[in-house]
Amino acid sequence: MPEPRIVIIGGGHVGLTLALRLQRKLRAGEAQVTVIDTQPHMTYQPFLPEAAAGSLEPRHVVVPLREALRGCQVLTAQVTSIDHAHQELTATLGDGKVEHVGYDVLVVVPGSISRALPIPGLAEHGVGFKTIGEAIYLRNHVLSRLDIAASTRDEQLRRRLLTFVFVGGGYAGIEAMAELESMARYAIRSYPPISPQEMRWVLVEAMGRIMPEVSPPMSEYTKQRLEERGIEVKLNTTAKSFMDGHAVLSDGDEFDTDTVVWTAGVKPHPMLEDSDLPRDAKGRVECTAKLQVRGTHNVFAAGDCAAVPDLTSSDPDALCSPSAQHAVRQAKVLADNIAALLRGEPLTNYKHRYAGSVAGLGLFQGAAEVYGVKLKGFPAWLLHRVYHLAKMPTTSHKARILGDWLLEMPFRRQVVALGELHDPRAEFVKAANTRGLPGPNGRAAG
Repeated sequence: MPEPRIVIIGGGHVGLTLALRLQRKLRAGEAQVTVIDTQPHMTYQPFLPEAAAGSLEPRHVVVPLREALRGCQVLTAQVTSIDHAHQELTATLGDGKVEHVGYDVLVVVPGSISRALPIPGLAEHGVGFKTIGEAIYLRNHVLSRLDIAASTRDEQLRRRLLTFVFVGGGYAGIEAMAELESMARYAIRSYPPISPQEMRWVLVEAMGRIMPEVSPPMSEYTKQRLEERGIEVKLNTTAKSFMDGHAVLSDGDEFDTDTVVWTAGVKPHPMLEDSDLPRDAKGRVECTAKLQVRGTHNVFAAGDCAAVPDLTSSDPDALCSPSAQHAVRQAKVLADNIAALLRGEPLTNYKHRYAGSVAGLGLFQGAAEVYGVKLKGFPAWLLHRVYHLAKMPTTSHKARILGDWLLEMPFRRQVVALGELHDPRAEFVKAANTRGLPGPNGRAAG
């Protein structure tokens, strides 16, 4: 009898944690595990702000799937549809070939993507903050704005270059903005023509408070810390337009900017739209407390794309929030339930009371609220680092991250823009296209 095939769609934090646990729990010959993702690595998103700020080497916040999952088959492909009626999914491989993959047990954990709104100019000028590529781009972009601003005499251009807008006041937006502002403030010490007061950092939030994950007092504390650093926090405000780099906000404020970062929410991966799995009004896969997709016995889901009942709430309709804390714990229960399903054992419910949140607000600054205990400043910043270091998969990556932090203590931060990373062929193409043109000595170049 062939081994049952477990197919995991998504190699993010949930998918990797699940696959690692299955590698340990499953006996030899008990099942074959296949992980499918468009990327060959997992990105630990809580460390993206520090990677963008230069506190961490970007390679250290990503885990190669093939390196970590030596007991699994890893397939780099884009899943385009799920046909559960025939227990089959369709995937497009890197070479463009279409492959049909059958399964005995399916796990749907593709995560989420940025939820952009139809705001004029956003698609042309905005950038998200969910991938390592976006984090590196923003680091280089912010530093290159400082470079150009330091060398221009055009005051209007200078103001535009030194104006940075972040839309979305959740954890992702706050941490990204705080880390990049901290990095830029450090960097301008090497740019004598620029003073800290010339930089303008604007946070736009549609709600009446930032960081809804924490209590109102902690939210207000974080807002005050940001404002003390000169960051403008605009609550109950939305973006109306970014056409031609000109920001128009709902509070009547208008200004030019060369940097628009969009962190205003996420939505389930669009791959789920072409499936016959039940989904709720927000597009998430409907699950039971055992993390089984409703109406099935061999399909499971977890993380941002799953609507999982929150058994700790008195509200019978309450769902678990789309947080990393729930996602990782769901992955562990999911692995145990899949092993139990294969062995004919009873499945367990997922039940976890939200412990709280920790956020880094730049070097040595943070805000945390864990089990009702509030921490501020350095203790919160330290807790943020310790907690996420503990949650980072694989011992080797923990060691590399710890090494980055220790090296940061005696040495200065490296603040250099490597813009050529985003268009590495530009110089070669330029050189190739000048072949045959007269050189400075009158002879043909090349």
